[in-house]
Amino acid sequence: MNGIESNQQAPRAAGMGRVGVLYGGSSAEREVSLMSGAGVHSALREAGVDAHLFDTGKEGIAALAGAGFDRVFIALHGRWGEDGCIQGALELLGIPYTGSGVAACALAMDKVMTKRVWLQHKLPTPRFAVLRAGESLEAVPGEVGLPLIVKPAHEGSTLGLTKVCTPASLAGAYELAARYDTAVLAEEFIAGRELTVAVLGSDETARVLPVIEILAPDGNYDFQNKYYSDDTRYVCPAQLSESVTRQVQALAVAAYRAVGCAGWGRVDVMLDREHRPYLLEVNTAPGMTGHSLVPMAAAAAGMSYSELCVEILASARCKLQPHSVPMT
Repeated sequence: MNGIESNQQAPRAAGMGRVGVLYGGSSAEREVSLMSGAGVHSALREAGVDAHLFDTGKEGIAALAGAGFDRVFIALHGRWGEDGCIQGALELLGIPYTGSGVAACALAMDKVMTKRVWLQHKLPTPRFAVLRAGESLEAVPGEVGLPLIVKPAHEGSTLGLTKVCTPASLAGAYELAARYDTAVLAEEFIAGRELTVAVLGSDETARVLPVIEILAPDGNYDFQNKYYSDDTRYVCPAQLSESVTRQVQALAVAAYRAVGCAGWGRVDVMLDREHRPYLLEVNTAPGMTGHSLVPMAAAAAGMSYSELCVEILASARCKLQPHSVPMT
């Protein structure tokens, strides 16, 4: 960030108070969260924010309550950080926080329930089936079609994900996903282009950033290709027609609002060969690493990483309205 940007952000940063950057945590995505939190912390400090790292995987709620934070930036990914748990604790503590509230985070973390909400809103999402221990998998290929994707219902970062092309390989894919979750999702594979759309704001003020197309080696956008490999290519803005771009962005905002998201998030979309978009999932605390997509989209819109972090932090608030309860 240059000196002009720093000077422009200084008054805004000064009004943030003492800020905690919650990172690390105890989920399977801890390693990614450590990278996200470190990046956010550095950017906020550069912008003049009194920011402090707080590892929720090593320090508990009592320590958080006593840290004296005026607001927090949630850079946690996965369970206990992105699923409404930490959001509920912050609501009880009265500490404003970034991102979506308890209900939206819990809903978005559950890929099955998210799909059901989208279908209720008549938003397109691939066909799916829920797989559980002890249940037969024989009918799944007929219900969902082949190829299909098998993944845990409550994990992110493509952990435990497998593309299944034959009925014989379904059991192994289920076993891998079941290592992460008791509920496993089998989802129709949509052949086409993989897109993602970052959204900032809440309700009617929600706005989209440029669409990104993800071009992973052999179409395999796994954990390694997401966070460590330089072989994955990204096109931002995605090379789409104006009408398709508008359609994808409008769908992303509708999906974000349907789940009740706030502050910021990222919606993943598949565009089939007939240019029809299908919703995959919504991330309420997306990655903020050197390979992450929201900062990439922000940069394409003319916003620096530091400016993005400050804007997200400025939106921090408790989502549950305070009310008086008679004392007995």
